[in-house]
Amino acid sequence: MNADSVKRTGREQGIEQALKRGPQESQHASRAARDAAGRLTARISADDLAEIGYGPVDSPFGTLHGAVTRRGLVRLAFPEEDPDTMLDLLALRVSPRIVEAPRLLEPIERELEEYFARRRRRFDLTLDWALIGAFGRRVLKRTAAIPYGGYLSYGEVAAEAGSPRGARAAGNALGSNPIPIVIPCHRVLRSQGALGGYGGGLDRKRFLLELEGALTPPL
Repeated sequence: MNADSVKRTGREQGIEQALKRGPQESQHASRAARDAAGRLTARISADDLAEIGYGPVDSPFGTLHGAVTRRGLVRLAFPEEDPDTMLDLLALRVSPRIVEAPRLLEPIERELEEYFARRRRRFDLTLDWALIGAFGRRVLKRTAAIPYGGYLSYGEVAAEAGSPRGARAAGNALGSNPIPIVIPCHRVLRSQGALGGYGGGLDRKRFLLELEGALTPPL
């Protein structure tokens, strides 16, 4: 079944017109519109027309925004990141066939909940590396192998990714990690243990390292 075969019913078109008339429309019409939108989303998902599903993911940091493809988790954004910007990039770089599908994010939310509760030390999620270039992929794959409670320096990660003098480039790749926490770029520090940078902010980096026991929280 192709995209042309997904057509709105007359009822769904009527609901859309009613919504355009403004806030004076009845609560019943609004509820019906939400139901119709939900049915349409379900039909698109069921017919495999969507290639990316996105939705909210709870965390101690607030609501994250996640996106998955058929290959796996492709994006996990911190609360302050604009969801529309995330979706625009996905449409440009991966596919414009995107649908809101929170149920697809349930396994991610479950594993993150276990991780934050210290019941999980390794994520079992499949990942989609579509947003990551060749060098960044080498850096982040090496980063993904850093064990829970451990860390490496930027120089060590760069060397193990095949670029011994590429510490700065490795830092840039880590700073643009599209799947933070799950790909644990927080486990990469400056030499002699200084935190360095982090796309989610140094407070979050410190929180994650302390959660894993890599850093001792201040008294």
